[in-house]
Amino acid sequence: MNIQSHRSNFNNCPFTISTENSNVGRVKISQSNLLVLAAQRTAMDDRYVNEIWNTSLKAAIQEIQKKNNSGLSFEELYRNAYTMVLHKHGEKLYTGTREVVMEHLVQKVRQDVIDSLNNNFLTTLNSAWNDHRTAMIMIRDILMYMDRVYVSGQKLEPVFNLGVILFRDNVVRYPSIRDHLRQTLLDMVAKERRGEIIEKSAVKNACQMLMSLGIDNRSVYADDFETPFLSQSAEFYRLESQKLLAENSASVYIRKVAARISEEAERAVHYLDKSTEERIVRVLEDELITKHLKTIVEMENSGVYSMLKFSKCDDLATMYKLFERVPNGHSTIADCMSSYLREQGRALVTENAEEGKNAITYVQNLLDLKDTFDYFLKNSFNDDKIFKKRINSDFEYFINLNQRSPEYLSLFIDDKLKKGGKELGDQEVEVVLDKAMILFRYLEEKDVFERYYKQHLAKRLLLNKSASDDAENNMISRLRTEGGCQCTCK
Repeated sequence: MNIQSHRSNFNNCPFTISTENSNVGRVKISQSNLLVLAAQRTAMDDRYVNEIWNTSLKAAIQEIQKKNNSGLSFEELYRNAYTMVLHKHGEKLYTGTREVVMEHLVQKVRQDVIDSLNNNFLTTLNSAWNDHRTAMIMIRDILMYMDRVYVSGQKLEPVFNLGVILFRDNVVRYPSIRDHLRQTLLDMVAKERRGEIIEKSAVKNACQMLMSLGIDNRSVYADDFETPFLSQSAEFYRLESQKLLAENSASVYIRKVAARISEEAERAVHYLDKSTEERIVRVLEDELITKHLKTIVEMENSGVYSMLKFSKCDDLATMYKLFERVPNGHSTIADCMSSYLREQGRALVTENAEEGKNAITYVQNLLDLKDTFDYFLKNSFNDDKIFKKRINSDFEYFINLNQRSPEYLSLFIDDKLKKGGKELGDQEVEVVLDKAMILFRYLEEKDVFERYYKQHLAKRLLLNKSASDDAENNMISRLRTEGGCQCTCK
């Protein structure tokens, strides 16, 4: 029965009660009963109070706890409880109720649960909790007037909450039960992680019970299960990470980590408490990713270097998405990418630094390298500004290692604007020149480029080698827009 969904629909009249017990319907106090109650507003001696308590209310509470409530008159019980509170015996009623409930829990319920430690433990505990909760709902309905008047005035726990606390302290937190419950839940989770089939509903019921026992907070669930669960999980995944790293490539490792995170999140939602999801995911992120960032990205023959070398865009994208979960995840990938790019760039400019090397090939190789990393940027790194900035910085670094880069870039542009060269359509020329301008922005010695560009431009014009006046003018406009060249066309 869901406690939160239970409703005791009382009218403003304090004598209307209800119960969720299947054998008892809504009971309304008749007008004649109101007259009887009014007549009872006289002082009550202790003998009569004890008689009401012992023969009526105490006995009824005991029968309710035994699930023998079909023959009870809830109208009479409510009236008797009302009478005791009305005549200032609320303390006796409250204290007596607590003692009767606790006696049943200690002598019957707790012993039944202890007897089940090695056989149907979770089932027995869950049944005990459900029975107790149902009983406390009925007891609460009988004692509603006491809750409304005496309990609120004395700032005591309402009857139902009192029952929850008593079950928590006398059953669930009884040392042998508490320890066995915690270990049972931890063992069942461990079994499922190993691929074994477990009774998930039993775990879910136990977790829901622990959450309910906290009343308005999650402290019981956290202390009795979640904290040791997270601690055990951290140790499990510490060992798991070492095993996975030793047995798998970086590509396989990151996919297995992503799968593990998904499994644990699903486990928390389906049969632990959902609030555990964020906490257990953080444990996995720490143990499987954060503590091994450099190891993963620098893994020999399969890390970021290898992924870039063999254009494994999907693997890079998977790593990028996984690493965004943790601090410094993306920057660690970016560092490795930058190191690889600089290595490739240095090799490229060194090969072409000698006199007589083909300037056109040199610049084209730079453009091809830029295209490659622009593709990675878009398809693997989500156009991340951090990665874009690093790529630009790396190109600026190695393009200026070759002092002839300004001259070679001008020669490359000259080749594209000349007649008789490799025939390109107008649109293709514009695309190539746009890409060349990207390299121009990386040049530190733009004045050297300008000097060469003016020489090459003059030759094209004097020798009538320009393929297109429009292309020439567009190129000059590009350079003027960059603000670094004052080329003029006559």
